[in-house]
Amino acid sequence: MSVNACSEAGTPARPNARSSNAPLRIVHCFRSPVGGIFRHVRDLCQAQQAAGHQVGIICDSTTGGAYENRLIAALGPHLSLGVRRTPMQRHIGLGDLTAAGRACAALREMRPDVVHGHGAKGGVYARVFGTLMRLSGQKPSRIYSPHGGSLHYAAQTMTGRFFFMIERFLDRLSDHILFVSEYERKTFETKVGVPHAPCTLVYNGLTEEEFQPVSTTGNAADFLYIGMMRDLKGPDLFIDALAMAQKRLNRELSAVMVGDGDDKGRYMAQALELGFGERIRFLPAMPAREAFGMARFMVVPSRAEAMPYIVLEALAAGRTLIASAVGGIPEIFGNGSMALTAPDAQSIAHKMVFAMENPDAFHAAMPTLEQLRARFGADVMARTIEKAYRSSL
Repeated sequence: MSVNACSEAGTPARPNARSSNAPLRIVHCFRSPVGGIFRHVRDLCQAQQAAGHQVGIICDSTTGGAYENRLIAALGPHLSLGVRRTPMQRHIGLGDLTAAGRACAALREMRPDVVHGHGAKGGVYARVFGTLMRLSGQKPSRIYSPHGGSLHYAAQTMTGRFFFMIERFLDRLSDHILFVSEYERKTFETKVGVPHAPCTLVYNGLTEEEFQPVSTTGNAADFLYIGMMRDLKGPDLFIDALAMAQKRLNRELSAVMVGDGDDKGRYMAQALELGFGERIRFLPAMPAREAFGMARFMVVPSRAEAMPYIVLEALAAGRTLIASAVGGIPEIFGNGSMALTAPDAQSIAHKMVFAMENPDAFHAAMPTLEQLRARFGADVMARTIEKAYRSSL
């Protein structure tokens, strides 16, 4: 896209935005309004707006279902700068030029002091557009939170090498990088390189209301999956592991799978092929706390993660989890926790069997609420991120 797409005259950012306590104009840019990134952005927006800042969102208009649309409709009126939705492709292509131009125009109209990009696509837009805006007199701080994103690609693949080359270039256009786990920071250093930009580790945070316990319902299933219906999150591993576990236990098992995605039909077919019938219920996306009580044990079978909110939310609600030892998840449980498993069906099935046979011992292995509060509070997260904003200005 041409420089002119972002360099038309606009009102400069307020000169006092650089002072230590002046309200900021903050725009969060990301692609898909689903999952953990969307949850993270919603929490930040609410905390920043409550702190007196003017906050807005730019995100994709083609992803997310009825549940996400309701969340956006509820959040939008409370944000001073509003919500702008425009089509954004997941992958790079010719359609990106038109989509990028629309997103850039929307960002320029919002006149941010801080543009905070989340995920691979949001990170590209925030840093490229923020840099182009500087040519027209605006000087937004360019903040990047990977949330896994392109870091999930293998370093030895052509796709991985391509994206890591882009990340190395964009690092030089970053004013601050925020990592949500120590694992994510180390992965960035290994695959991309030591950041030139200043960086800060900021764990995802929970609100006090989320530390209220959720009880198991009377007709609860054995196991619960909550998440996007895509292979990266492991719903296929969950179904295969359930089939293996019931053979080892010599009894039928039941499950609930909550979430949406393009591959949902494939997982439903997989469950039918393995003979589960109605013993695996597929439900659309819903607030996580509404789903937590639907089963005795929850499984997070992801093949890759950064710092998943769903794990933090479930533990804060007093639920018992089996989780893949990927990304930042071991930083939540502690290395060596019996709750952790390799992201393969055999290993997950082994943990399912152990949990069913030793429910009290398995629950006792979960982190305590006091441990979670000390490290994963939303107030701590918001304060640390604002400090990073101020330092970058």
